[in-house]
Amino acid sequence: MRLIQCSHQGQIRSALVEIEQQVRLLDADTYTLAMRAISSGKPLSDIVESSMTESRLDYQQLINEKRLLPPLTHTDPAHCLVTGTGLTHLGSADTRDAMHAKAKVDESEMTDSMRMFKLGVEGGKPTAGEMGTQPEWFYKGDGNCVVAPETEIPVPGFAEDAGEEPELAGLYVIGNDGTPWRVGYAIGNEFSDHVTERFNYLWLAHSKLRACSFGPELLIGDLPEHLEGSSRIVRNGKTLWEKPFLTGEANMAHSLANLEYHHFKYDNFRRPGDVHVHFFGTATLSFADGISTQEGDRFDISLPEFGRPLRNTLRFETEKTTSAISSL
Repeated sequence: MRLIQCSHQGQIRSALVEIEQQVRLLDADTYTLAMRAISSGKPLSDIVESSMTESRLDYQQLINEKRLLPPLTHTDPAHCLVTGTGLTHLGSADTRDAMHAKAKVDESEMTDSMRMFKLGVEGGKPTAGEMGTQPEWFYKGDGNCVVAPETEIPVPGFAEDAGEEPELAGLYVIGNDGTPWRVGYAIGNEFSDHVTERFNYLWLAHSKLRACSFGPELLIGDLPEHLEGSSRIVRNGKTLWEKPFLTGEANMAHSLANLEYHHFKYDNFRRPGDVHVHFFGTATLSFADGISTQEGDRFDISLPEFGRPLRNTLRFETEKTTSAISSL
């Protein structure tokens, strides 16, 4: 079962994807449906079925009219927290072999990144009920940093780079008693400034404070252990770069449960009513292949199990951000 969100008659409404060209309108937005499921103790899929209307909308028309929205939102962007984890994926078999070979060198010769990856390989998938190794963690922003599918990703004037990161994103709401509930999963473009990160790893935090996107579809239910998708950059109507990417637990050093535990173990991330968007990491970047993006480039990220691809176009802002501080 897959959901989208759209603007309909001045309201945010969720819709069930019935076929590629058609969606069935539901009577509320995804956040409201999730809260109904929590309060009723019923699966979200049951709530979706009981919330269907008779209205059906043309999927492509929603895109053409720019009415498509992220599949989960909060009415107050300050109550949507966007975060992520890194160094979580094994990558291809060749990359994994190379990483394992490097992990056998003397501990004192390892970079912090390799040491973190090695910790994940050794302890990122604990047995049920046990705590595993905590991953790298970063903050991207609140709901204001999220742009809708099929819209532009802004690149600030101070940025050194504008690169995609094709990932899975977990989408959550926090119940009234502080319990985190996973609503589902979506394709994500975590989008980062890799030149800034490469200059000094301590600038990772700066490199992540950028816009991002996820969707267009929200997958409800169990996630396949192995997922293979495609990440592509289109320039002037032609494919500039394309590469497959692997995700899902079969291709990760950490279990999803371990990543979720180490995020939601903090009390301030279990504030009742909040929405969380948590990116799970990737092993595939165009930046690693020497690609430098330009104004108007389009990112296309697809996973067949998630329906339509996530597509966003780059918009470079020419003015530098001013941050003059006034004294009270």
